[in-house]
Amino acid sequence: MHASVWKHRKPLIHSRKALAEGQLTVGFIGGSITDARPRHNWPEPVTAWLVEKFPQARIIVENAAIGATGSELAVFRAKRDLIDRGCHLVFIDYAVNDYGEPSDKRKRSREGLVRKLLAEDGRDVVLVHTFMQDMFAVMNEGGMPDSIAELEELADQYGTGSVWMGLYALEEVRKGRMRWEEWLPDGLHPTHRGSLSYGQSVIAFLEKELLVESAVPDTTIVREHVLPAPLHHQHWGESVLLPLAEVQTSGPWVIRRWPYYEWIDRVLETAAIGAKLAFTFEGRGLSLGFDFGKKSAEFRYRIDGGDWIRVSRDRPDWCGDDGWYRACYLGEELLSGVHRFELEVTHGDRPECRGTNFRLAHIGIIR
Repeated sequence: MHASVWKHRKPLIHSRKALAEGQLTVGFIGGSITDARPRHNWPEPVTAWLVEKFPQARIIVENAAIGATGSELAVFRAKRDLIDRGCHLVFIDYAVNDYGEPSDKRKRSREGLVRKLLAEDGRDVVLVHTFMQDMFAVMNEGGMPDSIAELEELADQYGTGSVWMGLYALEEVRKGRMRWEEWLPDGLHPTHRGSLSYGQSVIAFLEKELLVESAVPDTTIVREHVLPAPLHHQHWGESVLLPLAEVQTSGPWVIRRWPYYEWIDRVLETAAIGAKLAFTFEGRGLSLGFDFGKKSAEFRYRIDGGDWIRVSRDRPDWCGDDGWYRACYLGEELLSGVHRFELEVTHGDRPECRGTNFRLAHIGIIR
């Protein structure tokens, strides 16, 4: 197997310690390839292996992956869905879902996510790289797609392990162990067989990390926990959420507990065209999160009394009427400091815009 499938950097000392103490909480975050809802994705065989190999320990799974989302959303979800849930080991999967983002932006959001997860001692992180058809030409020539190369650079900087699951599966196809249509019938989403292949690559990584006695670290040595210097000085590691209750509104608005989507606690909601909101924030940019779909409204906004900017988001065929936890990046070109944000709800005024539901799930402030 190609040597670059697995990179063992710093040992999984926190995972070993948790297993020895009788309880390991494993977190997953990524897109549809990692999402728990299909019930056959690669975290399932990995979880089954952990349960089999460590019967003396309670294995707790916190799968926070959401289809059609990237690291931009993950930065703002990390605390609620992984850190506050006590994860000792977190797998990050964003090689595919960040693929279409500008390189500089995905570097900032990914590094912010890693720094948040590693900010406090007690957690191991492993980067895993899945596959999409657009990566084939580069990989078939022995190369590494840019999205993955950037993740590997990040892993080197922070000493996190990595598993190139996509390369492992491609090698299985090349060796005749698995047919392409068993792996990726649509060029992106694995079937049960493809998910098993991804899972087996991670299991091989964990076998060396958790079962090989020579890999046991000396836990008697006390090491100071210090994060490495950042690769990107504008990483999102200091990003925060603004409470919805701090938003000023004009028109018929309500804050609701959101029972329709498990990843969203509450939304600030209206269906009235012309309804407005405003808030003050301290930072250099914004990323808003929505429960979005074909029945969603659009909006226009301005910052610090500048020109109004109209937002018009695409609504792919696979997009439902709602239920897509979608991030909306409003940029980070502002000078660090206090700014005023204003928004007005609008109709999309296009055939594919079939409603005016405006459901703001979070306000992410980039610092």
